[in-house]
Amino acid sequence: MIDIIRSLPHNAGIYQYLDPKGRILYIGKAKDLSKRVKSYFNLTPILSPKSALSLRIQKMLSETVSLHYIVVENEHDALILENSLIKQLAPRYNVLLRDDKTYPYIYVDLNDTYPRFDITRKIITGKNIRYFGPFSTGARDILDSLYEILPLVQKKSCLKGKKACLFYQMHQCLGPCEFPIDASYYKNLVDTAISWIQNKNLLLPKLTEKMEFYAEELRFEEAMQLRDRRERIEKSCVTSSIDLARNVAYDIFAIATLKERGCIVRMFIRDGKIASSSHDFFTAHEDFSLDEGYERALVNYYGMVKPPIIVPILTAHSFEEKEWIEDHLSILFEKKALLEAPQKGIKKQLVTLALTNAQELLKTHKSNNADLLASLKELFSLQKVPNRIETFDNSHLGGVATVGAMVVYTNGTFEKSSTRQYHLHERDEYGQMREMLTRRIESFSTNPPPDLWVLDGGATLRSLAIDLLQSSGTTFDVIAISKEKLDAKAHRAKGSARDSLHTQDETYTLEPYDKRLQFIQLLRDEAHRSAITFHKKTKLKQDQESKFLSQKGITLPKIIKLLDYYGTFEAIQNGTLETIIELIGTKDAKIIQNLSQSETN
Repeated sequence: MIDIIRSLPHNAGIYQYLDPKGRILYIGKAKDLSKRVKSYFNLTPILSPKSALSLRIQKMLSETVSLHYIVVENEHDALILENSLIKQLAPRYNVLLRDDKTYPYIYVDLNDTYPRFDITRKIITGKNIRYFGPFSTGARDILDSLYEILPLVQKKSCLKGKKACLFYQMHQCLGPCEFPIDASYYKNLVDTAISWIQNKNLLLPKLTEKMEFYAEELRFEEAMQLRDRRERIEKSCVTSSIDLARNVAYDIFAIATLKERGCIVRMFIRDGKIASSSHDFFTAHEDFSLDEGYERALVNYYGMVKPPIIVPILTAHSFEEKEWIEDHLSILFEKKALLEAPQKGIKKQLVTLALTNAQELLKTHKSNNADLLASLKELFSLQKVPNRIETFDNSHLGGVATVGAMVVYTNGTFEKSSTRQYHLHERDEYGQMREMLTRRIESFSTNPPPDLWVLDGGATLRSLAIDLLQSSGTTFDVIAISKEKLDAKAHRAKGSARDSLHTQDETYTLEPYDKRLQFIQLLRDEAHRSAITFHKKTKLKQDQESKFLSQKGITLPKIIKLLDYYGTFEAIQNGTLETIIELIGTKDAKIIQNLSQSETN
C-alpha cells in the first residue's frame, strides 16, 4: 500500500480504505489526493498512522490493508461522488444519515387569471411565483384542506375545458371555465388561502367546523379523515418563545449524540417565525464524527436540486469542511451560499434552541427493544447493533398477482412511510427474492442500506442476498428465517413454532419462548402481512381488469400470456403495439391499443 500512497496524483478525487476481506472501511474526498492521504500516515521507517490523529481514525487505519482511489475533475465532483458512494456502500467508519431530501413547498402562480395552489420541491418557471414552506409534514393535508373549503380551481386541466365539471357540482369550484367569475372576488379567495397557509391556526377551526358537519350528517368516515388530517396539520405548527422581531429567514441544523444514538434537528425560519421543524434519530457508534455528520446532513438535505427558497444556513457547531460545503452549495444555488455557526446574538439563540431540542429528544427517546437488539448482535455476531432492519417477503396465488413487500423496523417501531411493495415478474420464489433484493440494492444511492436484512426463507435465500450485496460492493448482515414444518406444513403458531434462523456461520433453533426468536418472527409476520394485503389488492384489480378484457373479446389464455410478460395491466397499457402483436396477434393487440388510448383521452 505504501507504493500506492507515494504515487497518488495531485488531483481531486475520492479514496477508499479497505480491510483484509476487501470490505470498504471508509470513503473520503480530497482536493489533492496525494496530500490528503499522506496526512494520515508516517511513511518511514514503516507505514503507520500519525499519532496526532484521533483514536477513531487510528483504529480505522490499523484495520486498513489496501487503498483504492478515483480521480475526478474538481472538488465539486469529488463531493458528489463521495456522497453517492457512501449512501450506496455504507462503509463502517463513515457517518450514515438517512436521505433527508428537500421538504416540499406550496406555491401559487399569481400571474394566472385564476391562480391555484400546488406542491413542489424545485423551482417553478414563472415571473410571479410565491412559495410557502418548507413543510416537514402536513403540506398535502394543508393543500387538500384549502381545496375542500375554498371554491378554488382544483386541477391544471380544469380551465382547459369549456364546461363546469364535478368539482363545480360539489361546490368545490366556482367553475370559471364556463361562468364569468369576478377577478377581485377570486383574488379574495386566494388571499384567504394564503393567510391560512401562513397561519394554520386560522385553518384549523374551519376543519373542525367541517368535521362536525360531517359527524352530524352521519358521514363518520369523512369526519375521521378530517380529524386525522387536522392532527397532522397541528403537528406542523411549531411555536417558540424567541421573538425575532425581524422579517428574517434561516435554515438551521443541529446534531446531538448520546452513547450510541444521535439526533438531528432541522428548523426552518420564515418571515421571522418557525415555519416548520423535523428530527431524525440515527446510530452514532464510537467512531461517529460530528464534522462528517453536518457534512452529510447538508449534502443530503439540499441534494442536487436548487431549492425554491435560498436562505442563510446556520449550524449548531462549526465543522471541518465548512468552506468546501459552502462552495458546493454556492454552485448548486447559483449564488453565494451563506453558512455560519453563530457564536452570539439571536442566531446563536436559534441554534441553541435546535440543539436543546435534539438533546431533549435523545433523553426521552429510547428504543423499547434496545437490550434485545444488543443481544441479537451478540448472539449472531453481527457487525453492529441492528437499529434499522429491513424484512422481505413475497406472495402469490398459483403464480397470479405475484408481489413482494419490504417493511422497515427502526427506533422501536415499524416505519410505515418506508414500506415498499413490488410487482414481481419471476415465477419461482428464488427468482422473486432475487428480483426484489436487486431492486432494493439499486435504490441504495437514494435510500441508504440498513444495518440488517431479514428474509423469509432458508439458507439458500440468505446466500443469494449475500452474493447480490457483494456484487454491489455493499456489506451488512443478513439473517434468514425458515418456518418449522409439521406434517410437511409450515407451523406459524405464535409462541410455539421452532423456526430456524440462518446466519453466516450456523443455523439456530431457539426455544419458542426466546424473545430473540419472537422478535424475528414479528418482523417476518409484518412483512408477510404487508405482502398478503398487497397481493389481495392486486389480485382484485387484476380480476376486474381481466373480466373487462374478456368482455372485449380477449381470451383468458391471452390475458395470462400478457401478464406473464408485463406483470401488471398498467404495464400492458404502456407496452408497444409491436410487442403485444407478437404475444397475442394483431386483432387483439389493436383492441388493447384502443382501450389504452381511450383511457388516456
